[in-house]
Amino acid sequence: MMYTQSRKWKLPSHSEDPNSMASSSSTPPHGGDYEGGEEQRKGNNYEVFLSFRGKDTRKGFTDYLYTSLKVAGIHVFRDDNELRVGDEFGPELLCSITQSKISIPIISENYASSTWCLRELAHILKCRRNRGQIVLPIFYKVEPSQVRRLLGGFGDAISAHKRNLDERIVKEWEEALKEVTSLKVWESEKTDNGHEGKLVETVVRKVMGELKRLFLLNVPKQLVGIDDRVEYLMSFIDAKCSDTRVIGIYGMGGIGKTTLAKVLYNKLSSHYEYQSFVENIRERSKRKGIEGVQKQLISDINGDLCDVSNVDDGINILKSRFTNKKVLILLDDVDDHTHLNALVGDGSWFKAGSIVIVTTRDKGILDTAGVSYKYQLNELLSDQSLVLFSRHAFRMDSPPTDYQVISRDIVSTTWGLPLALEVIGSFLCGKTKEAWKATSKKLEKVPHKKVQEKLRISYDALDPEDQHIFLDIACFFIGSSKQHPTYMWDACGFFPGKGIEVLSLLSLIKIDEDGNFLMHDQLRDLGREIIRLENQKEPQNRSRLWDYEEAIEVLGSNKVRVFSTCLG
Repeated sequence: MMYTQSRKWKLPSHSEDPNSMASSSSTPPHGGDYEGGEEQRKGNNYEVFLSFRGKDTRKGFTDYLYTSLKVAGIHVFRDDNELRVGDEFGPELLCSITQSKISIPIISENYASSTWCLRELAHILKCRRNRGQIVLPIFYKVEPSQVRRLLGGFGDAISAHKRNLDERIVKEWEEALKEVTSLKVWESEKTDNGHEGKLVETVVRKVMGELKRLFLLNVPKQLVGIDDRVEYLMSFIDAKCSDTRVIGIYGMGGIGKTTLAKVLYNKLSSHYEYQSFVENIRERSKRKGIEGVQKQLISDINGDLCDVSNVDDGINILKSRFTNKKVLILLDDVDDHTHLNALVGDGSWFKAGSIVIVTTRDKGILDTAGVSYKYQLNELLSDQSLVLFSRHAFRMDSPPTDYQVISRDIVSTTWGLPLALEVIGSFLCGKTKEAWKATSKKLEKVPHKKVQEKLRISYDALDPEDQHIFLDIACFFIGSSKQHPTYMWDACGFFPGKGIEVLSLLSLIKIDEDGNFLMHDQLRDLGREIIRLENQKEPQNRSRLWDYEEAIEVLGSNKVRVFSTCLG
């Protein structure tokens, strides 16, 4: 399926200078405010909060770490005020710490002399205890034992604070300094043999891994009958296993393989630093070749961009780089056993304990690849089907009394296929009883295996303008921002605002949190098949061309004709 939420980061390559971002990330003057202040006041959450002593590391180590995190696509807060004399510890700064997913205190020689740094550290550790915030301390040119025992400048700073401030507050800071030394830390003088560039790369990679674990894959809210299936799949997984475990989930299209795989992936993700979700491999390999899929897999695990010139090149990279990495991988919609071999081989490419989840419509692919752990996903039971249908048709778990019989009749025609239950239920929501009866009769005429024909009932009921929008999305705009084609549809008089809302309400499309179009592959295939049937033998006489090779052939043969969907 293609109902996904993805988030990508990248490590700065050696050729990419993090300082090149300085101009775009520099702090505009805004008198006493903090970097990104306007943005933060609007409620934007940061992923990483940096706590540091400005005069020790602002223009050196902290600056390099900050810009490296920015290059990697991570939303990071750095307080850029030099002086805080007379200022109160602002609620904005507290909010920035609280809402961050990760805090990195950089403990340096003069860190404890700053009341602001100590307040930040105390609040960071409070968030760790109360909210589970991830804290990754760096001891920069100081040893944890100096901080823990308050030796040298740390002891002097605490003594000075005791003379000027409430003893209880200073005591809290003392405890915070001791507590931070008890965590797993990096020491700049010892990590990576004292090479600060390598330390920064290590920190960025760790942050990326932690963030990946925090961002779960998007799954539908209306899940029915999935808990028992996930529990059964978990029985395949042994925490002490001495190999890579490949788990294959197979079944017909629209039955919920990807949803089940994503729920399993989410359940396991917190245990794996290295993760990759590669969606819709069947479709992507046609467009970019399997080497394009290898490239994403390598990038996700390794954290940086990597050129893959051919399949063998990709195999060699996967074999050589990841034997010491325990990975969690989800390969969605594999339709060729050679693709599976090119992506995970026999499983020995990864560290013992790794998990690879594969979804496919063809069990033969799993058999040929030697996958030992296979699970056939069958249709929902009749009672489960009725619950899922009712949630979309009535927005509750069961039909009203006067719709019980017809609801069960309609559900029986879907044969427990979640996609059909969702689409048909959404289509009938709010419709008259007569519309329900007509739909039931149409569904009864469609054979069980012909899922697309069942889905087409919703398409046929659309206005012509909405049909055009649906077909355009199916052919061209899956994964694209809804803003891009809206101008075109508006110029054609299709009223895209209304059309997109209708398609979304009917579950024919979904829109992710970034405003991008998503569409189940069965619905995508339905739309493309409608176009193909316009003229099965002559692509130049179809209204839309989306296949690269077909488009090149038509353009090269000078057979292209002008066609405007605006004119119908």
